[in-house]
Amino acid sequence: MGAKILIVEDDNYINNMIKDALELAGYECIQAFSGTEGLLLLKESPELVILDLMLPGKSGDEVIKQIKAENDIPVIVVSAKDSVDSKIELLRLGADDYLTKPFDIKELEVRVEVRLRRYRESHPDNAAQTAGSAPADAGIITFKEIKMNPACFSLKVNDEPVELTKHEFRILELLVKNPARAFTKQAIYEYVWDDSYLGEDKTINVHISNIRKKLKSVTATEYIETVWGIGFKLNTK
Repeated sequence: MGAKILIVEDDNYINNMIKDALELAGYECIQAFSGTEGLLLLKESPELVILDLMLPGKSGDEVIKQIKAENDIPVIVVSAKDSVDSKIELLRLGADDYLTKPFDIKELEVRVEVRLRRYRESHPDNAAQTAGSAPADAGIITFKEIKMNPACFSLKVNDEPVELTKHEFRILELLVKNPARAFTKQAIYEYVWDDSYLGEDKTINVHISNIRKKLKSVTATEYIETVWGIGFKLNTK
C-alpha cells in the first residue's frame, strides 16, 4: 500500500501498538505524542491521521480544525469519549471516522483501509505519486490456491481466472487479508460499501453465496466459513 500515516496519541503503548500493527500491514507511520507535534508533522504529507482527543499542547479538537482548514486528508479519531454528542460534534468539526477506546486493532486497520481507498479514489494524482514505480505484482494477495490483484480486481484460483463483481471481490479481499479473523455482517458491509449497515439487509448473505458458487466452479475447497452468531471468516483448515 505504501501510504504514510500520522499517529497522534500521547499514550506511548497505544501509539506504538497502532504503529506496529499498521507497519506490519504495509503502511509507513509517523508518530506524534502531542497535538502541537502532530501539527508540525503535517509537513511530512501523510495521507491519513489517527488522532486521540485528550492531548498535551493543542487538543484533538483544535488539531482537527487546523488539519481540515489546510487540507482534506482523512482523520480517524480514537478516544475514550463515547457519548453520541461527542461523536456528532467531532464529525461536525471534520473527523471522517470515530473509534471508541478500547478498540480492536484489526477494526482500526479496516477503517484505515476504507478511508484511504476513498481518499485515493477522489485524489488519483496523489495515489499515483505514492505508488511510484512499484512493480505490477506488489499488491498481490495470496492464500492457498487464491491469488488476488486488487489493482485490477483480478482473481485466480488454481491459476484459473474467476470473475467477481467489485463488491464480491472486496468481500473476499477482506477475508483473505485477515484469515484468522471472523467478520460480522456489519464490518463486511461497512468495509465494502463504505456506508452504514441497516441490520435487516440480506445483501451480505447473497454476495457470500455468489462468491462460494464461483469458487466452487474451479476448486473443491470451501474457502468461506460461516461463524454462527458472528458472521463469516476464511476457512484456514
